[in-house]
Amino acid sequence: MTLDVDGAVAVVTGAASGIGEALAQRLLERGATVVIGDLDASRLEQTAARLDRDHPGRVSHVAGDASDADHVAALAAAGGEVDAFFANAGVFTGFGLDATDDEWALSWDVNVRSHVLAARALVPGWIERAAAGGMGGCFVSTASAAGLLTQLGSPTYATTKHAAVGFAEWLAATYGDRGLQVVCACPMGVRTDMLSEGTTTTDADASLGMRSVVSAGEPVTALAVADAVLDAVEAGRFFALPHPEVGTMYARKAADTDHWISGMQRFRTSLGG
Repeated sequence: MTLDVDGAVAVVTGAASGIGEALAQRLLERGATVVIGDLDASRLEQTAARLDRDHPGRVSHVAGDASDADHVAALAAAGGEVDAFFANAGVFTGFGLDATDDEWALSWDVNVRSHVLAARALVPGWIERAAAGGMGGCFVSTASAAGLLTQLGSPTYATTKHAAVGFAEWLAATYGDRGLQVVCACPMGVRTDMLSEGTTTTDADASLGMRSVVSAGEPVTALAVADAVLDAVEAGRFFALPHPEVGTMYARKAADTDHWISGMQRFRTSLGG
């Protein structure tokens, strides 16, 4: 089963800007109706207004925390019969071994637990719908190349993005033959506010992390990521890799992990880390 985007109802979190906004735009352009969510209520309202001007009547928005079960329920309710959930909200915080307990907790909540909450809310209904002969559903996880490789500088980001990939794999292995389509997006550098803020930071570990991202491959636009994601959805592929070289790196890591780690150590040293 692959999602037919045209006519589908999709929820996108973290959609006030960046990849989430781009996903919403591309979904609308391909004929979907979207519900967008974000913690930044003011910016979300502005984004919703812009999208609605171009696609009147097919955009709604609900501000809130993607890691709050009540907010996830509100997003789903606003969409009615939801066909796809794009778990896109994410945070990049906590650097080095000095990352605080609060930063670890926030990273787990937003980068991983929010995906679990969305799956709990929607997947059982999709499976029932598919068993009754209807269309199932599509769950899209915005993880990161950091979830396949690693993220220099930020243990919180590297660890939680690995967990996001792992949860997406578990969903696909458990429900992928019962009506659930799962897509996991793993981009490297993306030209978003998150990348811009990281390149101006004075924190040495945060700076290392962002310099590693922009050195490993040319950053792409958020719209390019959205295109890669929807191409994967329509093709029925699990991984969406806006940077195709990530797949090659991942294969090399699996083939000889010791050699790959040595290479990462050399890469870190070359960046002054």
